[in-house]
Amino acid sequence: MEEEKLEIDLVVKKGNYQRLGVTKEEDGINFAVAVAGSHEVKLVLYKKGSPHIAQEIPFPKEHLIGDILAIKVCGLRWSEYEYNYWSDGQIFQDPYAQLIVGREHFGEAVSLEDGDTIRCGFAFETYDWMEDTNPQIPYQEIISYQLHVRGFTRHNGSKVRHKGTFLGLQEKIPYLRELGINQVKLMPAYEFDEIKKLHAQMSMSYEMRQEEMPRVNYWGYEAGNYFAPKKSYGASKDVIREFKDLVRTMHANGMEVIMEFYFPNQINSRLIMDCLTFWVTNYHIDGFHILADQVLCNMLAKDPLLSRTKIMAVYFPTEEFYSEPPFPEYENLAECNDGFLIDIRRFLKGDEDQLNQFTYRIRRNPAGRGIINYITNHDGFTLMDLVSYDEKHNEANGEQNRDGSSYNYSWNCGVEGKSRKKKILDLRMKQIRNAFLLLLLSQGTPMLLAGDEIGNSQEGNNNPYCQDNEISWVDWNLNKKNQEILQFVKDVIAFRKRHKILHMPYELRVMDTVSCGYPDVSYHGSRAWYGAFEHTNRQVGVMYCGFYAGEDIFLYTAYNMHWVEHEFALPHLPENLDWYTAIDTGKSDGNCVYEEGSEPLLEVQNIFTVLPRTIVVLIGRAKEKDKKTTRC
Repeated sequence: MEEEKLEIDLVVKKGNYQRLGVTKEEDGINFAVAVAGSHEVKLVLYKKGSPHIAQEIPFPKEHLIGDILAIKVCGLRWSEYEYNYWSDGQIFQDPYAQLIVGREHFGEAVSLEDGDTIRCGFAFETYDWMEDTNPQIPYQEIISYQLHVRGFTRHNGSKVRHKGTFLGLQEKIPYLRELGINQVKLMPAYEFDEIKKLHAQMSMSYEMRQEEMPRVNYWGYEAGNYFAPKKSYGASKDVIREFKDLVRTMHANGMEVIMEFYFPNQINSRLIMDCLTFWVTNYHIDGFHILADQVLCNMLAKDPLLSRTKIMAVYFPTEEFYSEPPFPEYENLAECNDGFLIDIRRFLKGDEDQLNQFTYRIRRNPAGRGIINYITNHDGFTLMDLVSYDEKHNEANGEQNRDGSSYNYSWNCGVEGKSRKKKILDLRMKQIRNAFLLLLLSQGTPMLLAGDEIGNSQEGNNNPYCQDNEISWVDWNLNKKNQEILQFVKDVIAFRKRHKILHMPYELRVMDTVSCGYPDVSYHGSRAWYGAFEHTNRQVGVMYCGFYAGEDIFLYTAYNMHWVEHEFALPHLPENLDWYTAIDTGKSDGNCVYEEGSEPLLEVQNIFTVLPRTIVVLIGRAKEKDKKTTRC
């Protein structure tokens, strides 16, 4: 590269080794970088907008402690420049860079021979957070929503001005609030290279075979520039301010922002700790879902600076962290894995021998940590595809359908893929309603996958990691077509929030611990108080006593995932209460959730019949005279 002379002289001093990255100090800019080995290392400066190197400043080897080099550059007008580092003949970006320049457009390939088109920017501008505070919502009160920043609003049907960006997501906050969401989990929104760099001879030409073409890393689960928000997710030139505006607006609307981070084993633990504390202090992020080694996750769990920051991982051995109560005042750790997904999917599709695992999953709420429950996430079928496909259909990924899991625990309801048969479509809609009820009536924290509430499909692709197109984008045109699903989800979320017994801060014991005459949760079948858990059964009644949550109500949910109808016996209620039908997924008109206070009285109060593959929720509440009755 050609070099052009800086307009001013710079003074270079020994720097501060304690803070890696670039920091602004009173008398200059401190540059600290870790480079393994004894290679020569240089700071490379560029004038903004110029393709040429403005100046190279060597790091004196006497300014080395361990693998860390540090210099302080005085007199640099940082707002006019960008930078990189050079070592052993290679240009590389600062792992601690807070801004990456050159990746403004998602999906553009960069040549290896053109390494310094990607540069690091200086990010010293201040931001007025006003009176922003983190909501710190307890896990049991959260309705979480996982989304891809670009894919959430990139579709033309999203009707936002700034599609596929942080600002576009901000435009959708009213939609999320109306849905009942109070936590948004972002798939990787830090800077990552979504197109692998190419050698010059491997340019994107027609001569390359399709399998040789670089695939888009649409999801972003790889090592990246962890301190920088993704530039191509910004609608404005100032992506830092845009992301901070998003977080502040989310907080103002009572929503938490969780970021997903993928840390492969080669990433050192100091960088990871610095990264997370950086996002907490500089971006007011509420928590992280960490995809990393278990030892690292355990270490993060004990960091006092993160004690009020939510940390989610596959597992936390809280029994070892907290050998005996009391547990921490603020429960910040949560378990997030596929255990709930697998067991609930198997129950939903009607597999045998599932009742024990099913009742375990819907009650599970371990002490000392939260539990994140989901039936779908980014890595697998959407909910619509879960009830429409028996097999994965990943041919579009270019790997001959060999990628993605073959264990989906799905059922297509009789036809593989799209169908026009009313019987099939009605059954799929019922199964979707059942799935949402199974999720939202379980203890713990429910997490929805963006688009499931409007029936979004990926055409049977359960691994669209490389699909930056309508396969993976949320199709907002389905909003009207599947309004019935959307309204159902809104209503069930509201129902869950109204009844604390469905989201308790501790695990229910299946015992009468307050001597009220009823256990907190109990199981029933064709006989009251006798749950039949034989391996051939696919139905069970679950009753919650609201007294344990300060409510004068009971909730009885009859789960029938069998393909034949079943009778359920009802326990006797206190004299002043009757059973009313609150939710019925088997209603043919789709209006499955009754308005609060307008639930019809159950005509026979001791037994009722539930249709095949149907869930019915009864509420035991104060008697009302001359109310309309219903037969089940």
